[in-house]
Amino acid sequence: MGNEIKWFAEITPELQKWAGGKGGMLARMLQAGYPIPDGFIVFPQAFKGERLEKKTWKEIIRYLEKLRKDHPNASFAVRSSALSEDSALASFAGEFESVLEVETNDDVLKALDVVHYSQYSERVQAYSAVKGIEEAHQMAVVVQIMVPSEISGVLFTVEPITGNRSAMSGNLVFGLGEQLVSGEGNAHAFSLFKPSGRYEGPKELLPYVRKLYRYASRLEKEMGEPQDIEWGIANGKLFFLQARPVTTLSPGNMDTFEWNDSLTGDFLWTNTNVGESISDVVTPLSWSIIRALDEEHNVIPGHYLMSGNICGRVYSNVSVSLSAFLAFGWNKKSLLKKMSNVFGEIPDEIQIPVYPFSKKELIKIMLPKMLYAFKQSRKAMKLIPQHIKKTAAWCIQTEELIRNTQSKDELIALWNEQLWFKNIEAMWIALEGPSSKMQNFVRWKEKLEKWIGRDDTSVLLSNLRGSKGLASLGPVVGISSVVKGEMSQEDYLLEYGHRGPHEFELSMPDPRENPDWLEKQIKEAKKSGMSVDDLLYKQREQNEIVWTRLEQRFPYKIKKLKRIIAKISEGPHLREAVRSEWTRVFRLNRSFALKAGEFMGIGEDVFFLYIDEILNWLAGGSQDMECISIRRMNYLKYKQLPPLPSIIRGRFEPLKWLEDPNRRVDYYDPYIPLDISTNSEIIEGVAGAAGRIEGTVRVLRHPEDGHQLLPGEILVTSTTNVGWTPLFPKAAAIVTDIGAPLSHAAIVARELGIPAVVGCGNATTRMKTGDKVIVDGGQGIVQMR
Repeated sequence: MGNEIKWFAEITPELQKWAGGKGGMLARMLQAGYPIPDGFIVFPQAFKGERLEKKTWKEIIRYLEKLRKDHPNASFAVRSSALSEDSALASFAGEFESVLEVETNDDVLKALDVVHYSQYSERVQAYSAVKGIEEAHQMAVVVQIMVPSEISGVLFTVEPITGNRSAMSGNLVFGLGEQLVSGEGNAHAFSLFKPSGRYEGPKELLPYVRKLYRYASRLEKEMGEPQDIEWGIANGKLFFLQARPVTTLSPGNMDTFEWNDSLTGDFLWTNTNVGESISDVVTPLSWSIIRALDEEHNVIPGHYLMSGNICGRVYSNVSVSLSAFLAFGWNKKSLLKKMSNVFGEIPDEIQIPVYPFSKKELIKIMLPKMLYAFKQSRKAMKLIPQHIKKTAAWCIQTEELIRNTQSKDELIALWNEQLWFKNIEAMWIALEGPSSKMQNFVRWKEKLEKWIGRDDTSVLLSNLRGSKGLASLGPVVGISSVVKGEMSQEDYLLEYGHRGPHEFELSMPDPRENPDWLEKQIKEAKKSGMSVDDLLYKQREQNEIVWTRLEQRFPYKIKKLKRIIAKISEGPHLREAVRSEWTRVFRLNRSFALKAGEFMGIGEDVFFLYIDEILNWLAGGSQDMECISIRRMNYLKYKQLPPLPSIIRGRFEPLKWLEDPNRRVDYYDPYIPLDISTNSEIIEGVAGAAGRIEGTVRVLRHPEDGHQLLPGEILVTSTTNVGWTPLFPKAAAIVTDIGAPLSHAAIVARELGIPAVVGCGNATTRMKTGDKVIVDGGQGIVQMR
C-alpha cells in the first residue's frame, strides 16, 4: 500500500477501508468541514505481528512533532480503529482500548501497543461471536489532538430505543466523556426536536445547541442514516470526536438475508394492499427486483410502497408518505380517509408516528423525483392502449429469446436493453396509468353511497364486466369456459397462464409451467357443481332489480346515474387490465433468472442471489456462492412463521411476538396497552362485497389446500389474490385478515355476488373450521354463532 501513515486530510476513498471505522469517519468528517481535532491514522500494515516497525515509529515521531508545532502543549488521544469497528452492523463501542491524555513520545509508543493488542482481548472475542464476526480483526490506530472537554456528551440523531425520528436524544457530563461511557459521572439528559431544533436540557449547553443541531442534522443527511455522535466542548468550541451508525436501527444483513425494515425506526407498516398481490415470503431475487422498481417509482426518501421487508413479508411504509403530505399542510383526517380505500382502515387507537420532514427540505429532495415521476406518468398514460394490446405477444417473443440465448453476454444485453426497461414501463403504467380514473371512481363511490345507499351502490358497482370483463375475473371465468368446451386449455394458458397465487414470487412456477394446476382446477370445478354463469346471472338479476327500484325513486335522474356508473366503471377495468400485464412482464424475470442459473451452474439456487449479484456475474465479475445456503436457511425460517400482523408500528420482532400468549394478530403497537378481551361475538372488518349469509367456516392458509373447501362453506383466510379466485364459486362468503375495499379479491367477490368481509385482522385466529357464523358483507362484520 505504500506509506503506512496518513493525515486525516489525506485519506482518499481508496484508503478508507484501511483507516478503520473510526478513523475513516473522522477523516471523512474533517474533509467535509466538521469540527474534528486534527490527527493521523496508523494503518494495520504498520504492525508486524504485535509490534510496530521501527521505521514506522520514526515516521510517527515526525507526525507528532508537526502536531505539537501547530498545537503547543497538546496531549494526544490514541484510539482504536479496527476495520470492523463502528459499522452499521457492529459498533464495538468500548470493546477495544483507547488511551487518553498521552504526552511523551514513549507514552505514545506504549499506547499504540496497548490499543493494537486489544484486538485479542476476551471481551472483543466474545462480542465478535455474538455479532457473528469470525475473521480476525485488523487494527488501524488513530492518533489525534486530545480535547480537554469541559462538557462531553453523546447525541443520537434518533431516539435509539424506539427509533422515534421526531427528536434527537443525548446525555452530557461536565468533564471528560470517559465518565459518561463508564457510568462514573452523573449524566444529564437533553433533547433536540426536529425539524425546528428546539432544545430541552441543561442551560450550560445552550450556547452550543444551534451548532450541535446543525452539524448533527447535516451528518445524518449526508450519511443517509441515524448517527451516534460523541462530542466535546473545550475553550468555548464544539468538537465532534466520533460518529457511527446507530446499530440498533439497522434493518439487518443483506449477505445472510436477515432483514427486518421495522427495526429502522418508529414507522407504521401495513401489508393490507401490497400483501394481497405479493402474499408469499419473498426470496432474495424477487425482493431485490421489487425493491429496485420501488426505488424507481418513489419520490419520497425512505417511502417503500411495495418493498418494505419484514422477515420476508412485503409491507408498505404508511407513516412516511403521510408525514410528507402533512408537511405541506394537508388535513390528516382527510388523508387517512383517502388512504383507507387502498390500505384499509387504521384502528383509531393507533397513533401514526409522524416523520419530522421540513417543507423546505422536502421540496429540495422531492422536486427532481417529482418532475421525473410526472414525465413517466404522462408517458404511461399514452402507452396504455398499445401496452394492453401488444404486451402478451412481446412477452412470448422475449421468452423465446431468453430460452435461445447462447452466452452470458447475450443474456445481460437482453436484460439491459429490453427486459429491465419493460419492467419499468409496465410498473409505471400499472401504478400510475389508472390513477386519475380510480380517484374518480373512489370519489363517486362515496357520493353514491350518500345518494342511493351503500348496498345499492355496491350492487351497481359490481356489474363491471363490460365487453371483455375484468382482468382479475378472467381466470375464474376462463376455467368455466374450458369446462364448457368454449376455450381450449392451450388458449387458457396463453391468456391467463401468468396469473396465479404466487405471481410476484419468482421461485414459484406459474400455471404455464405446471400443467397439473389447470387439470386440478377443472376437476374441482366439475366436482363442486357450482356454475360461474349462474352466479354472474344472479348478480345481473340483482343489478336489474336495483335499477328498477332507483328508476322509481329518481325518474328524472336515472339517465344521469347510468352515465355516471358507466363512466366510473372505466377505473377498475383499466386498473385490473394494466396490473395483469405488469404481472405478465414480471413473470419474465423468472425465465431470465433460470437462464442465468443455467450459465452459473447453480440452477434454481439463483433465486437466493440478488439481481445486482447476478448482473455483476454476467458482466464478468465474481460471486461468492457460499451465501446461498444461509440465505435459504433464513428464507425457510421466515416461511415457517405464521401470518404476521397486517399493521405494525415500531420495532417488531416476530420471535418475541410469538412468545406472547396474548399477542394480537390484527395489529402490533407496543404503545397500546394489551387488550385481551377478544371474546366478543362480533368480528369487525371492512365491507368487501354486499350480502348476508349464514354458514360453516373453512379456514385455509394456502390456495393449494382449496380442495378442502366444500361447496357452500365460508372461506376464511389471511389474504387472497387473483390466484385464489378459482375457489370463489364454491364459497358462500369470503372473510380475510388482510384486504381493502378496492382489493382485487373484493372486486371479484362483488362481481360474483359473494358476500365478503375483508381486513378483519384476526379472523383466522378467532375462527376455526366448523364454526357457524353469519357474514354481513355490506356492513363489514362477522357474527359468531
